[in-house]
Amino acid sequence: MARVDPKAVLEGRIPGRPPIGLIAGLTVSGLCALAALGVDVLSGGGGFWVGLLLAVLPIPPLIALALALDRLEPEPPRALVFAFMWGAGVAVLGALVLNTAGLLYVTVPVFGEADGHFVSATFGAPVIEETLKGAVLFGMLWLRRNEIDGFADGLIYAAMVGLGFAMMENITYYMRAFEDGGAQQLQAVFILRGLVAPLSHPLFTSMTGLGVAYAATHRRGQLLAPLAGLLGAMILHGLWNGAASTGLAGLGVVYLLDFCILVGLIAIVAVERRSTVRRIETYLPLYAATGLVTAADVRMLRSIPARRAARRWARAVGGPPAGRAMVDYQLAATELALLHKRADRGVADPHWFTARRDALLNLMALARHAFLRVPQAPRAPGGPPWAPRGPSGFLRPDLRKR
Repeated sequence: MARVDPKAVLEGRIPGRPPIGLIAGLTVSGLCALAALGVDVLSGGGGFWVGLLLAVLPIPPLIALALALDRLEPEPPRALVFAFMWGAGVAVLGALVLNTAGLLYVTVPVFGEADGHFVSATFGAPVIEETLKGAVLFGMLWLRRNEIDGFADGLIYAAMVGLGFAMMENITYYMRAFEDGGAQQLQAVFILRGLVAPLSHPLFTSMTGLGVAYAATHRRGQLLAPLAGLLGAMILHGLWNGAASTGLAGLGVVYLLDFCILVGLIAIVAVERRSTVRRIETYLPLYAATGLVTAADVRMLRSIPARRAARRWARAVGGPPAGRAMVDYQLAATELALLHKRADRGVADPHWFTARRDALLNLMALARHAFLRVPQAPRAPGGPPWAPRGPSGFLRPDLRKR
């Protein structure tokens, strides 16, 4: 039997080595990030290391917070890493060059020193930075649109590129604050950028993520939706930068607006998750005749706590191999439901739909087989906890007869 790469099936890619484009993109992004760090090192002295530490410190929990939004259907790690590195590398270095050039050759000569900096921060920087950050999302829409199954996916990729950009930008802000005002000014800047508004850049770029996600999952709005999202990102970014120069009152108003938008985005993810659950309940029973899924299995698949309990049970009765098989089964089943979502909206090519459906069903079958061939532990003689007496695709035939 030919060996199947579960990750390749779930990600909808050809098994084997990472694509050349991914390797090239990560290499370019990494070199750009190193170049941007080099600029900070040359201009920052000892303050660079303080800025680097404070900028990196909150990133792991913020990434974990973003990934928690999409537990039903996690995105490929390689795509998430690429989005983060794009924000930390290409977007940051490009913004550094273009913002500096615009300030020196356009806004300051035209508006003067003080007004030039205001115009650059309020109008120039948002256009440049959101365009550069959004470029990776537009690239995914063009090259990997099938990877984006809904608004949650667009928001997560936007969050990753935004967090990468914010991390690198914060290094510069913290470094300058430490050198200009010492520990006291550094503390104030860290509280504002690291604690009060750590999600500002992800929030801005999330507007682009929404537009790209809509275009990826609908037949209409292929151009208008992404452009509207990008415009929304620029407006939010410009409002924040402009308010920063008006004092705490103006900043507070914009912060309240951004907070309300953040709550709205969380609501969108929650509504979409319920929609995915409904699709699991609607479409997976269509495959009951294959023996791969039963009504009890559907109840397990529609609940995150039940999924977690199923993985624990699988590891308990069969060790890590059974646990990995259960993860593959759950993810393949979810992808199958989302595949039908694309078909319903008319954005799934019929030939691609059939090939993708068969690949996912094959992975579900292989995952179940890998689990069933592991000897069951005595602690679970009655079968899986979500179907102790059956029927379930994970109840061994010899146990079904008892």
